[in-house]
Amino acid sequence: MRTAGHREGVKRVREVIKACGDLGVEVVTFFAFSSENWRRPKSEIKILMGFLEQFLKKEIKEFLKSNIRLIVVGRSDPISKELQQKIREAEFKTRNNSALTVVLALNYGSRQEIVDAAKSFAADVLKGRTRPEALTESLFSEYLYTKDIPDPDLMIRTSGEMRISNFLLWQLSYAELYFPKVYWPDFKKADLEEAIVEFNKRERRFGKIDAE
Repeated sequence: MRTAGHREGVKRVREVIKACGDLGVEVVTFFAFSSENWRRPKSEIKILMGFLEQFLKKEIKEFLKSNIRLIVVGRSDPISKELQQKIREAEFKTRNNSALTVVLALNYGSRQEIVDAAKSFAADVLKGRTRPEALTESLFSEYLYTKDIPDPDLMIRTSGEMRISNFLLWQLSYAELYFPKVYWPDFKKADLEEAIVEFNKRERRFGKIDAE
């Protein structure tokens, strides 16, 4: 059942967070729930939100103990007010932690993020806070949900699916993409290590050539 897969998926989140800490990863982002996932059956959505609530309740103590910061990105509505409050509390409690930053993309869609950023910039122009000609890539990034988070170096998409699925479209411009066949509920520390080994074999030129 998908719900059993989701339950195992939560366990993998815990395992990968610990592995990231052991491996020296500074920021890890999980695509927890997309803006398109609201189309799923209501019963499944309720279970997923319940898993998230349990995760926040159980893991925050461990986050504080292990010096881990939590950031949640995405639109708040239509997430319940109670869950929104628990998310804000978890972010506040861990705000000064620095060993590892864990980002949950919740009710997140990258196209929606870019549209929201454009609206925010336009609103600042109308209020006289900035000018249209002042817009640069770096300035636009400040209007994204991820404004306080560095762009990812590596994107791992499990289950052998060869697509990004509306995830961090702006931020992934120069990320390395890795598509293992293993499904997320089966993704273990060894799989993460294998992804990092593959990442370290790649040459990242960012548009330059070897001689530059």
